[in-house]
Amino acid sequence: MDAPNAAARKMPRGIYLLPNLFTTAAMFAGFYAIVASIGGRYVDAAIAVFVAAILDGLDGRVARLTGTQSDFGVQYDSLSDLVSFGIAPSLVLYTWSLSNLKAYGPGWGKVGWAAAFIYAACAALRLARFNTQVGVADKRYFQGLASPAAAGLCMSFVWAIENGNLYGLSVNEMDFVSPIVAVTAGLLMVSRIRYFSFKAWPLSDRVPFIWIPMAMLILVALAVDTARVLFAITALYVLSGPVMTLWGLRRKRSERALRGVGKGQT
Repeated sequence: MDAPNAAARKMPRGIYLLPNLFTTAAMFAGFYAIVASIGGRYVDAAIAVFVAAILDGLDGRVARLTGTQSDFGVQYDSLSDLVSFGIAPSLVLYTWSLSNLKAYGPGWGKVGWAAAFIYAACAALRLARFNTQVGVADKRYFQGLASPAAAGLCMSFVWAIENGNLYGLSVNEMDFVSPIVAVTAGLLMVSRIRYFSFKAWPLSDRVPFIWIPMAMLILVALAVDTARVLFAITALYVLSGPVMTLWGLRRKRSERALRGVGKGQT
């Protein structure tokens, strides 16, 4: 009687191919970003991280649409994210700008590699926390900035500066700004600030007509100046979390104040 039950409890030997192919492709893009940054091709490295973000968004959707979700896929996706949105952006930032800080003195050199490590460590912590909250957390929101969004902020920053069109600032002028960007993005990942996840959007197959011209304008803007538009989009999303959190706290205070007034009148 125990033999069939033991056989049923055995782990399946195979894995689902299609979603894991997308995950592998995302990790490949992240690995390519590291190699490109070592070779000094920073724009190629930034683009590779954005490609990894697109592929990362597709693997989960493909798994849900085809009914091929699995615990293996969840863990593999997290490892891929650590490479593509944790290790890759930190090394790109370090080889691009943070390593230049050592020219200002040994202390500044330590600041450079420490900022890169803080970003990578926070990405790992954020992914570990996310894994422990799967199936429990509200799918409408992320607790802390998602690692692809943090990587998008950092890589669009690199891309825009390399193109020389982020408010006319040069790479050398960014040596002291890069650590701030890296540490801020890292700390936001491990913060308790809520960000809209877009996982529950759209709520139906139909959307308001205004979304069509808005999407068209965004596509045109991306075609005109991809780097600066991507930086603006990611920066607005990063700022949306603190704004939404502060607005929620203010609303709760107002509700508590109203309840207090109501109790006082009774």
